[in-house]
Amino acid sequence: MASDRVAAQTPPATSEEAAYLASQWKLVWWRFRRHKLAMASLAIVLCFYFVAAFPGFLSIHDPLDSSSSRVFMPPQRIHLFDGWLPRPFVYGVSGERNPVTLAMEHVQDRETKHYVQFFVRGHQYKLIGLIRTDIHLIGAATPEGMHALRPLGTDKLGRDVFSRLMYGTRISMSIGLVGVAISLFLGVLMGGLSGYHGGWTDSIIQRLIEFLRAMPTIPVWLALGAAVPQDWSVIRVYFAISVIISLIGWTTLAREVRGRFLAMREEDFVTAAQLYGTSQLRVIFRHMLPSFMSHIIATTTLAIPAIIIAETALSFLGLGLRQPAISWGVLLFEAQNLQAVANAPWLLVPGLSVIFAVLTLNFMGDGLRDAADPYSVQR
Repeated sequence: MASDRVAAQTPPATSEEAAYLASQWKLVWWRFRRHKLAMASLAIVLCFYFVAAFPGFLSIHDPLDSSSSRVFMPPQRIHLFDGWLPRPFVYGVSGERNPVTLAMEHVQDRETKHYVQFFVRGHQYKLIGLIRTDIHLIGAATPEGMHALRPLGTDKLGRDVFSRLMYGTRISMSIGLVGVAISLFLGVLMGGLSGYHGGWTDSIIQRLIEFLRAMPTIPVWLALGAAVPQDWSVIRVYFAISVIISLIGWTTLAREVRGRFLAMREEDFVTAAQLYGTSQLRVIFRHMLPSFMSHIIATTTLAIPAIIIAETALSFLGLGLRQPAISWGVLLFEAQNLQAVANAPWLLVPGLSVIFAVLTLNFMGDGLRDAADPYSVQR
């Protein structure tokens, strides 16, 4: 009995027989799990999407709340220990206007401590867009404590940068998924029809792809972004930018799908499905596409960082998402002024979020691509 229990707990990856009997998805997961950098990147990416799913819960202040008395407040350090006790707190902050430069200066009051509390009440928001609540992860008990609790400082309007960064993560990370979904649909559909039918259908689709790929990407994005009406709502601009970014991104996937379909359309299982009377779309999506679905997932994973960078670039240039929308690009748009950056370098923190998100998504995509490739060598 003990030996049977030990054998049942043995990981299937240690058994060569289990490897031969395992499904394709299990093999991909076992190979991906050996890639330590990709696994670490996956954990960081999941953290980013956790922030994107619960920005209101993680934020401290209302991202749109502004005040002239809090303009360009520097980041306030959260002290984890009060003496030897693990009791987080921040020092009090008072604002004074410089009589010479007339700039607002913020001075710490070392005699006053505001203790950080967990699961406190604050501004109202909708949890996952459905449940209205006012519970936040951290906060302070008094208004003075909330005023001093600024982990990343404030911007030129006195808005909390940390809270705006939490809400910006939701749009910037989700727009990558929306853009990839559109690119995936167009790439699989157009590439599948091109490779499956061939002939004049293939020629028309390939000429369209060549025309789109011949156009300079950045000027096209800038022109289409500038064409978005200024009076559109945030949601309409969001989806418009997603479509604009995906307009050219689907061509690469379409070429790859076409090449795979050209090699597979003469296979026996495709011929058997055709003789059975299966419709063309069912042959494509039910029989041919699943045979290299892991490769498609790896390719689309690598496409998400490019879409995030594209949205950030358009919003940074003022042609993408605009106020009152909050994204990493919109936050970086406020750091265009060299004087603002010199006075408030913490406004560049959203740029670090872009770098970390893009790097981790690329590392995760590389690991997934290697795991999905049956010919790659795993040591």
